[in-house]
Amino acid sequence: MPNKQNNKAVPSSIGLIILGIIVIAANLRTPLTSVSPLVSLIRDDIHISNTLAGLITTVPLLAFALLSPLVPKLGQRYGVERIIMIALLSLTVGIVIRSLSGAANLFIGTAILGFAIAVCNVLLPSIIKRDFPNKIGAMTGVYSISMSLCGAIASGISVPLAANAGLKWQGALGIWGVLSFVSVLCWLPQLRSQTKQTTTASQQMASNDVNVWKSLIAWQVTLFMGIQSMVFYVLIAWLPEILKQQGIHPNQSGWYLSIMQLVMLPFVFIVPVIAGRMSSQRLLVVITTILLLMGTIGLLYGSSNMILLWIIMLGIGGGFAFSLSMMFFGLRTENAHQAAKLSGMAQSIGYLFAAVGPALIGYLHDATNSWNLPLFILLGAAVLLFLVGIGAARNRFVDSKIVASCHGKDDKYVWQNYGDH
Repeated sequence: MPNKQNNKAVPSSIGLIILGIIVIAANLRTPLTSVSPLVSLIRDDIHISNTLAGLITTVPLLAFALLSPLVPKLGQRYGVERIIMIALLSLTVGIVIRSLSGAANLFIGTAILGFAIAVCNVLLPSIIKRDFPNKIGAMTGVYSISMSLCGAIASGISVPLAANAGLKWQGALGIWGVLSFVSVLCWLPQLRSQTKQTTTASQQMASNDVNVWKSLIAWQVTLFMGIQSMVFYVLIAWLPEILKQQGIHPNQSGWYLSIMQLVMLPFVFIVPVIAGRMSSQRLLVVITTILLLMGTIGLLYGSSNMILLWIIMLGIGGGFAFSLSMMFFGLRTENAHQAAKLSGMAQSIGYLFAAVGPALIGYLHDATNSWNLPLFILLGAAVLLFLVGIGAARNRFVDSKIVASCHGKDDKYVWQNYGDH
């Protein structure tokens, strides 16, 4: 078994690092979810087209896809704590630039904050794997609920801040720079606790390294992350329009979208805790699939009087799927470095799916003038999520040799099962 302690940074205080993780997680969706309700105000104020307005939410997702594979190497070379601090400072700068007037500032700031969030997205799971190896489920739950709750709050208060509080769209977006600056202050103690890897530790890391891009189970985790991301962002983008086709009033459809996000919250905390106590998470994958299938079938064929039930099923299913995708980074890897590499790979592909999904679904709707085909696509996505999820939920690491040795199997077992990975 590799020595996990040689390259572990000893946090100055366990409470401080938990606080740092919570506050950083709070920043990972708020700069994104605060934009969507303000798109029309931004478009009309700076006179941009609907196409450019749509890019405001697409640019960060593309930034995630481009940078995520590079982040683990940066963390390994310069130190995870230092790279996260640079990302948080960049996030604050990006939010400030984005809130200035002008289309150029809007997109430059959006790109900067997208790259910054990508860094934190990739490295936070590795921090949890490194510093809380026996509490991965609980810490992933805390991290997930902080991200989801603050993201939901940002969606709800953006328009009131812009219109009722008189901050305009610039102030409603810029105010989140305060939260990112607070995260900088909360992360400062971790810079003092960062330790450099010794030569021996680096050699051990190299000897136990694995190319996740050649691991079957890593691809299964990656596809699970990608498909659930696509489903989530498609629903975020188009659920109100889908509900309008069902005869739901526009104001009411907006509330249903909020309800879908709110019902996710308990499950993004509970599911990781349960998953962390299971040797295999296949049962949770089955539950996830059933919920997503039933919710989508309900939208297609169910009674409009039961819309709330379908929305709740989609919300719970989405909460299960997101939580499992986050948990797999820690559960399917043997050390923090592998967790960072798997997180980088999965989030790169995952957010590429997320960026393409809403546009593809919108195109299919325009081509057919109906939401039926897009909903059938979501049904197919749920089935694919099940197929890759069953593989990702196996009690295996991305490096089968390490798994076999952990379970005390002999060399024959390792050789026979190597192809499964």
